[in-house]
Amino acid sequence: MTEQTTVHLRMKQRHKVGFEKKKAAAQKQKGLLIIYTGTGKGKSTAAFGMGLRVLGHNMKLGVVQFIKGALHTGEREMLGAHPLCDFHVVGQGYTWNTQDRSADMATAAKGWKEAVRMINDLSYNMIILDELNIVLKYHYLDLEEVLQAFSYRRKMLHIVVTGRHAPEQLIDQADLVSEIRPIKHPYREQGIKAQQGVEF
Repeated sequence: MTEQTTVHLRMKQRHKVGFEKKKAAAQKQKGLLIIYTGTGKGKSTAAFGMGLRVLGHNMKLGVVQFIKGALHTGEREMLGAHPLCDFHVVGQGYTWNTQDRSADMATAAKGWKEAVRMINDLSYNMIILDELNIVLKYHYLDLEEVLQAFSYRRKMLHIVVTGRHAPEQLIDQADLVSEIRPIKHPYREQGIKAQQGVEF
């Protein structure tokens, strides 16, 4: 056995011991509040990947998609057709397209009503609130009301929230927060437009 192989083996043995120790200590279960935020691409993609995982376990998924309603997406077609997925699109398009604050607030309230219904329904295992962070950034919904609804959810309900600029109070309440940041983007660097199957 070479010295490199021996060093590698020792390192992996230590890694395994550490992993098993952490695994043994993690015995609790609870529904998680999960936030995907940041200015990079992939926040909704990550959330819908978790949604597919839930459906793969024959668990019930609820989706409320804010803001993006005017955009036809592959995830809406795929997930919306699944018998265990309740997919609601309530947005009227990006805020720079609507340019009507009162209408955007009314649309956000409609989406939040669906979200609260799902939160209070015992049949759901996970709820994805896509682009809710944007709605909160522009104060289309009352942040305290949202935080309260999340804090009173039942013990094993997972809630996933996406969108740029997650409020600090929401980050503080969350169990898992991932910030996605851009390194390169074909739209910005190469002028490549959004493409079917990649962006929508």
